[in-house]
Amino acid sequence: MSKRSPSTRNTFLLAAVCLLLLASSGLLHAQAGGVEPEDEPSLSRIFAHLRALGADEMEGRGTGARGGERAADYIETTLEELDLEPVAGSYRQAVPMHSSLPLPSSRLTVHSGHGDEHTLELWKHYVLFDTGAQTYLPQPTPLVFVGYGIVAPEYRYNDYQGLDMAGRIAVFLAGEPVSDDDAFFDGARATFYSDPEMKFRTALSRGARGAILLPSPRGTQFTRWQGVRDAFETEDVTLPYGVAGSLNVLLELHQAELLFQDAETSFSEVLELDRLGNLGSFPLATRVQFHGEFRERDFAAPNLLARLPGSDPLLRDDHVIVSAHYDHLGLGRPVDGDAIYNGVIDNASGAAVTLELARILSNSPERPRRSILFLLVTGEEKGLLGSRYYRDHPVVPLHRTVAALNIDGISFLDTTDEFVGIGSKYSTLGELLEQTLASLDLRHSGVPDPLGFREPFYRSDQLAFAQAGIPSILVMEGLAFRNLGPGEGLRRFIEWSVQRYHTPFDDLEQPLDGKAIEQHAEVLLAYVRTVANTPAEPRWLPGAPWIGERLRTLAERR
Repeated sequence: MSKRSPSTRNTFLLAAVCLLLLASSGLLHAQAGGVEPEDEPSLSRIFAHLRALGADEMEGRGTGARGGERAADYIETTLEELDLEPVAGSYRQAVPMHSSLPLPSSRLTVHSGHGDEHTLELWKHYVLFDTGAQTYLPQPTPLVFVGYGIVAPEYRYNDYQGLDMAGRIAVFLAGEPVSDDDAFFDGARATFYSDPEMKFRTALSRGARGAILLPSPRGTQFTRWQGVRDAFETEDVTLPYGVAGSLNVLLELHQAELLFQDAETSFSEVLELDRLGNLGSFPLATRVQFHGEFRERDFAAPNLLARLPGSDPLLRDDHVIVSAHYDHLGLGRPVDGDAIYNGVIDNASGAAVTLELARILSNSPERPRRSILFLLVTGEEKGLLGSRYYRDHPVVPLHRTVAALNIDGISFLDTTDEFVGIGSKYSTLGELLEQTLASLDLRHSGVPDPLGFREPFYRSDQLAFAQAGIPSILVMEGLAFRNLGPGEGLRRFIEWSVQRYHTPFDDLEQPLDGKAIEQHAEVLLAYVRTVANTPAEPRWLPGAPWIGERLRTLAERR
């Protein structure tokens, strides 16, 4: 899953460990007679892909790195072996990218109203969401505290009401207004207004020169600074086109008081107002200045894509995208001597299952009625870059693409009685998922509370496809585990998120439940078939943010 969102082990030892994992966790799953049915997900094939993509030799599949190219070669070879159609003559779509790494010599200086200066240290005191020449602030620039930095007309809420932000820096808290009313900012659940990128865009649209985001102790986002450093001490990779960024800073919590020197309200008072749900906006007496130094490069990384033609003459021109990102974080800061961020669950598992679905559907005597576009994208961990590039440069017309089913992580803790559709509330894909699960004697549940602190739909490639007007969804396992029980299952889910997610320990040595992987793959296979075979194409529900874009692509036949 996206950003903003290790020692190399002996190859022979790794192979032995993999075999041990296969045996102990159920991954050596055999059918009667030792032969797995060709029309059902094969656990041995899934794990063969998982071993290949998650191996140390792939060096964490970094975007634009040697390991990422090795993973792309492996996926391309697999698509060729499945005899799937290349699209526009190739299994590859080159995605141009620009990389910028901020250097420790960069200087962010806070000027008090009395002329004092305080220079903050990169990564220790702050990190940069955006990098490059557009971040420069050569002169001390005034600050305005704007609450949460949100403008939400449907809730009659505007933190910028009556403020002139031209030539100023917006300062705001992470999160959104306190609410226990589902009709106001979705109650206790987070909305997309809490997303930092949305806040930065809002500040820019109001004329601000940049923005400073402050962690809120009331939430969990950005409060563990070491985790923030791990995520940001890497290259900032972007597409080399689009709207230029600005200075967008995340400040370490204990540095926030610096900005509120001589202000009408101290930062500690701001936090109390936040807790009480009574936050306001006001100018600050301090100013900031920024001089950045960066190491930059240009490169290209590939999306991999292949087409399975549909069987129905009336529906075969319509396409269903089945996507997964194959990239991860590559080589990074060593933890206990291990510097390889293998990304086995995130997202070698999703890529492996996508390849297995491609095998089953391409070999099936009853092919789906609609065409399937298997799309394995790069750059998800850098900000959904591969899927955003495909959105802007589709190889299949957007108006002929009726749905996007994204796979970002596969169940691995235990089998479950329920699955979650991330994005079900936005389109009729939720109804189709409910039908599919019912046919498998499973339930369709809402987003579990542990995932609700941020709107999860906005955190993976399904967002980019939705922004192209395509009804989109991500299918995840629920927490109704069959063997672990809700308490133990939740504990292990949280433990994995804290100890392994985006660390070198999301690797092939972690325990994996083979039956859980198999069940999730079976659900996805049935769901792809349901979406591809149902005569009525999926549609956005009233109120979904992307209805207008869908109407535009249909009208323009893009």
